[in-house]
Amino acid sequence: MSYEFVKTERKGNVLVVTMNRPDVYNAVHAPMHAEMDQVWNDYATDPELWVAILTGAGDKAFSAGNDLKQTKQGGESSIPTTGFAGLSMRFDLEKPIIAAVNGFAMGGGFETALSCDLIIGADNSTYALPEVKVGFFAATGGVQRLSRYIGRMAARDLLLTGRHIDANEARHLGILNAVVPQSDLMQAAMDKAQEIASMSPSAVKATKRVLNSLDVAEGLPDNLQFSYEVLADLMKTEDFREGVDAFVQKRAPKWVNR
Repeated sequence: MSYEFVKTERKGNVLVVTMNRPDVYNAVHAPMHAEMDQVWNDYATDPELWVAILTGAGDKAFSAGNDLKQTKQGGESSIPTTGFAGLSMRFDLEKPIIAAVNGFAMGGGFETALSCDLIIGADNSTYALPEVKVGFFAATGGVQRLSRYIGRMAARDLLLTGRHIDANEARHLGILNAVVPQSDLMQAAMDKAQEIASMSPSAVKATKRVLNSLDVAEGLPDNLQFSYEVLADLMKTEDFREGVDAFVQKRAPKWVNR
């Protein structure tokens, strides 16, 4: 199946998925959400695909996250029930996904990587959840997953300041499984995918099934739903409108705390 905003390539039992809006640093808008949802639906049901790799087109960005400029222009910003990029609320996928982060992963782009099973970062990759700088918060899994993966105190620093971290700090914090030269990134991701694909696919799926059940038992789906409710309230504030306006106009926001 062909897509407008996503590229897919089959390499044996491995599916390579590329977010393909390099002109906007692979920012995700509603049509791209829908396409990615379909990609993961098809991946889940294809018995010949055992492992997937997710990356971004170009050498500058994995993904800039939510397309705020389209939101400002009145574009549809809804996301599928499976969450941001068709992943953040998907708790029934029993096949692994490896994020190969080329360049920067910001906001929803970082949250998309965190929704994958493994993350391999290029040595020039950078990461941030900068939503608080533009009147948002990391509502599509950033709060929950980052807290689980690196601990709440370390996560609070990134969540409350929106600061950027480089690949070495991300590896030190435990966000990345590996850091490799950018020129070696896709080969490193493919090597890891093939390593996993050489295992029993039934056993890998069983492992994922139990990992998914842990997320559910820990209340992750319910807490993500609560994030959407909080975000809906936030979107009614003047600060939210100011944050989006300031971002699009490339100026410092003027917060009013209401």
